[in-house]
Amino acid sequence: MFTGIITALGTLREVLPVGGGHDMRLVIGVSPDFLTGAELGCSIACSGICLTAVELNGDSFAVDASAETLSRTTMGGWKAGDRVNLERSLRLGDELGGHLVSGHVDGVGRVISALPENASVRWRFGVPADLAKLIAVKGSIAVDGVSLTVNEVDGESFGVNIIPHTTAVTSFGTLQPGDGVNIEIDTLARYVARLLEFRA
Repeated sequence: MFTGIITALGTLREVLPVGGGHDMRLVIGVSPDFLTGAELGCSIACSGICLTAVELNGDSFAVDASAETLSRTTMGGWKAGDRVNLERSLRLGDELGGHLVSGHVDGVGRVISALPENASVRWRFGVPADLAKLIAVKGSIAVDGVSLTVNEVDGESFGVNIIPHTTAVTSFGTLQPGDGVNIEIDTLARYVARLLEFRA
């Protein structure tokens, strides 16, 4: 589990095909302090995707992504030099500054716009219809692993405000209209929707 509070911004160094080219190994460069205390096999959220560290090398780590993960997230389009939002897994007793995030991406959204609004920026994202119905005003959502509060919902799009600090310490500083983002719906919304499927 994670909190959606990004603690480091990594840089993708290498994308290497494995498993006959269907899966990928990704090497991500980080500041050495990010990996302090990390052990082989630990979970790291990479732009909202929960992945297992298969190599630890001081100022970098490697993760493997299956074809399934590549097809259901933005990871399939990542390339060397891309910035990656990073968060180590939550420990019992840690401060829960965002909301509970599983790192299980529900789908890919797209940046519609980013417009200045007072001291922040109002971002709008388009999402598939099956996800849009699970997004609620003032509910929580994770966008590329960042815990955010939904300000508005309009059909198959929603808006959030991003403060300058968040822009500076996450990949929001490099996103452009049309870019894909990993979307994770609040866990409670998933279960409510599932229960409603069985309503008589």
